[in-house]
Formats: sequence, C-alpha cells, structure tokens
Amino acid sequence: MKKKLWIWLSLLLVIPGFLIVTSCAKKAVKPDITQEDEAAKLAAEKAKQEEIARQRALDEKRRQLDEKRLKEEAAMRKIIAARNLFMNEDIYFDFDRSDLKPETQKILKGKAKWLRNNFGESVIIEGHCDERGTNEYNLALGDRRAQSAKNFLIDLGIAESRLTTISYGEERPADPRHNEDAWSKNRRDHFVLE
Repeated sequence: MKKKLWIWLSLLLVIPGFLIVTSCAKKAVKPDITQEDEAAKLAAEKAKQEEIARQRALDEKRRQLDEKRLKEEAAMRKIIAARNLFMNEDIYFDFDRSDLKPETQKILKGKAKWLRNNFGESVIIEGHCDERGTNEYNLALGDRRAQSAKNFLIDLGIAESRLTTISYGEERPADPRHNEDAWSKNRRDHFVLE
C-alpha cells in the first residue's frame, strides 16, 4: 500500500512539473527590422530584378539572332533550290532537229529571268544527241542545239560573255538504253553554272 501511495504522490508531482516546464518554453521573438536590414533587403530585391531584366534581354537577343539565322537559312535554301532547278531543267529536241519548240522557249525564258536576277552567274550550255548517227554528225548537231539555246538567251538580253557552249554529241547519254524513250531523253541541252 505504501508503494501505491508513493506512486500516486510521485505522479501528482511529476505531471504538474512536466506541464509547467513545457508551458514555460521560450517563444521566439521576432527581431526588430532596422533601417539597415530594410535597405539590404531592398538592394537584394533590386539586384534580383536587374538580373531578371538582364536575362530577359539576353533571351530576346538570342531569339532575334535565331530568327535572323532561320531567315538567312531559308533564303539560302531558296537560292540553292532555284540554282538546282536552273541546272536540272533540260530542254529537249525532236529527232535530227535543233530548232526550239514552244515549251523549250518557255523554259529558256525562265532561265533568262533567273540569269538576269543572278548577274554574277555564267552558264555552260551542253548540246547532247542520241546514239543514232555518226560521231561527227552528232557533235555538229549537239553544237547547233547548244547554239540555238545560246542565241535565244542572247535575244532575251543575256550577255554573250556569260554563255558558253559545248557539244558532247552522243558521248554523255542521260539514259543509256537503246530505245525511243531513252533517245528522246538524250536529245537535249543541259545547263551547268560556272
């Protein structure tokens, strides 16, 4: 019984003591904000805002440079595409003929326009033939075909000094087969930019 009494007594003393200790814990006191602290805080905020503004300016400059680069690349692709079209668009002739058909004249007018817009470019006009006929005859026919295109371009205002002709006759066929379909592809003038 004495044991129980001591337990009850100790509990009566320990519990209130514990409550007093925990309830008397120190509360955090906010320090007074001084003018120096306020000035430092404002300076830090101003520096942060300046950094944000600087980053925005850099981002805008990068965006403008990227936009300019993309425009230049697009313009370069357009120039290359026009140049490739000029060189890859051949004109074709009928068998044993060197006169220009209406559709070839239309193509040559487009080439003349391109040459007027690209004044620094010069062109070699290659005359080609199919395999029928002798080598000498085909070389002469290829030369007449190249000259025919050259004269037409000169009539459209392209300086003769920018135009060179060469005949390959039957030596460089576009299609090596031996039938009418292949021969019609080989009777052509091909244009090479210098």
